[in-house]
Amino acid sequence: MPTVKETFDMMASRFRADKATGTSAVIQYDISGEGGGTWNAVIKDGACQVSAGSAPNPNLTLQMSGPDWLDMLSGKASGQMLFMSGKLKLKGDMGLAMKLGSLFQTG
Repeated sequence: MPTVKETFDMMASRFRADKATGTSAVIQYDISGEGGGTWNAVIKDGACQVSAGSAPNPNLTLQMSGPDWLDMLSGKASGQMLFMSGKLKLKGDMGLAMKLGSLFQTG
């Protein structure tokens, strides 16, 4: 099982440009707990660049714990389930949040 940091290091390589046509967004991830931190992903012109740290004006911010993030990526938990149970907090563009899962390959 990768660490939280490793999942963000791999994120750009899992980006699916074919699913991101017309998408231009900045997404901030605030991951709490052990191994947590803040990362941001900039999706623009069919590319995704992931950096450590916060973004100045994110379109969407996701807040969750490290274990919940890893469970969501591994498929043990769905983003919708985590959101409904209050373990995933979203701030910003909800339409973008719904689309987010399809923009990255899982596994």
